Amino acid sequence: MTHTWPGHLDAGAVRFARPTARYDAVLHFYRDDLGLPLLGAWRGHAGYDGALFGLPGAPVHLEITQHGSPPRVPEPHPENQLVLYLRGPAAVAAATDRLTARGHTPVAAANPYWPERGAVLFSDPDGWLVVLAPWVFGEEPPPSV
Repeated sequence: MTHTWPGHLDAGAVRFARPTARYDAVLHFYRDDLGLPLLGAWRGHAGYDGALFGLPGAPVHLEITQHGSPPRVPEPHPENQLVLYLRGPAAVAAATDRLTARGHTPVAAANPYWPERGAVLFSDPDGWLVVLAPWVFGEEPPPSV
């Protein structure tokens, strides 16, 4: 199957944003524990604190913002996930080892799709899930069940 990008959407990058009520803990989790590159961060801009993480070599960003007093976020849902497609089981094991060494414990997936294919899930400080999948979607098929 060939996929093409629609000509009328001349996007140069994409950013996914989500709120947090635990800015410092979430910043620490994604930057220090998971190891995502921090592209930028700010405090007190029009009442917002924020951090912008990037994926190496890709125009894809994850933005975390905190706003309000007290800051409020929607309740986490098990199907609202950040999925990182890593390059094989060894890459998942390395990321898992790093997170567990920093005190994080894998969590159960609500959807059996992920563990059946060797993925490992962790919860960030707000309760949102990070999925570490051992294949690159679009480059190779998911592992067989």
